Amino acid sequence: MKRHSNSSSSLSVASDPPLPVLTAVDPLPEAPPTQPPPYRQIKLALDVHAGDLMVVRRVNGAKPQPPQKMSYDNFLRWVVKQNSQAKEVFSCSEAGPTGYWLHRKLMEIGIVNYVVCPTCLDVRRSGVNNDKSDALELATRLDRYLAGNHKSFSIVTVPSEIIEQKRARKRQRQQLRQQRLSMAAQGRCLMLLMGRKESNNWWKLDRWEFLKELVSTHLLEQLEIFRDLIFVINKAVQDLSKSIEADAPKVLPKGMGRLTHENRETEVRDWHRFSSRRAIASYSGLTGGVSSSGESRSDLRITKAGNRRLRTELVELSWRFLLYQPDDYLVKKWGFVLNNPKAHSRARRRAIIAFARQLLVDLWRWKTGRRTSEQFGWIMTEA
Repeated sequence: MKRHSNSSSSLSVASDPPLPVLTAVDPLPEAPPTQPPPYRQIKLALDVHAGDLMVVRRVNGAKPQPPQKMSYDNFLRWVVKQNSQAKEVFSCSEAGPTGYWLHRKLMEIGIVNYVVCPTCLDVRRSGVNNDKSDALELATRLDRYLAGNHKSFSIVTVPSEIIEQKRARKRQRQQLRQQRLSMAAQGRCLMLLMGRKESNNWWKLDRWEFLKELVSTHLLEQLEIFRDLIFVINKAVQDLSKSIEADAPKVLPKGMGRLTHENRETEVRDWHRFSSRRAIASYSGLTGGVSSSGESRSDLRITKAGNRRLRTELVELSWRFLLYQPDDYLVKKWGFVLNNPKAHSRARRRAIIAFARQLLVDLWRWKTGRRTSEQFGWIMTEA
């Protein structure tokens, strides 16, 4: 019995002491202090391509490190580590065919990324231009931009995913229309080789029935190949047009159809991001250039440094406003030139460009609520 009691007492002594019970008054144990990041700021310049990218890193105020070529998977793992090594991480890349998915990934990680407008990075025109030199030049420009020189590059506004999908649908329709026109022109050239001149509408039903009796069987077989492809493309264009028009409002200015409205909306994206009429006018590239030095000064033609698709649609819309909006002050101002068949073609071009530039400013004022359609004298109809 004694041995049993001794063994039990020895077991009780060897057991672990009970854990202390914390009351509401007792303070919680302090967490171990976290180490601050080793670097204050890291800047990354990215030269993006389809399968990989070139990266240049710049730590704090040091000179750029040698460029590194990485795959996208390796880069995303590496950039997470960079984000933990500095208080601030900035990056920049040029806008291009790869879209904005990389920008959104970097923003999710916590990196401030700038998508910049593509430009020639060979500033001195030395003729030596490669991925490494482009990444190094981007790193230099990013450093200048963060230092306060906001003219070192031009920032591109990244659209939302919904707007990007709408714009892709609209541009796909334009691409299909170009393919349809290209195939129609190829068929027209085949007939021209046989001495027959036709328009690009030869594939339509009324003209096709007429051509069947005039061209040879061999030529007819070749034309049928193009015609079948044109009909497939034409059906896709019609379906896309209906889906785009479905998003447009019902009441619009006369002369502005639903398709025109949606095409313009997807290119502008957000009217409220322009703070002044100068900003919206310059976005279209319809503003005139200036060459000035000392006492000499000369006005140049329009810069075309903007959205070319928007510029084309504005010129087309201006001609339609000339026909359907007689009370618009722009029609009264420029109509005597544009409606005059004896006016020189150069004067008519200048007038329609001025018309389109001011029309864009008026649309901006209308969309942002600064003016109403009645103040412009527009005729509103249900499109």
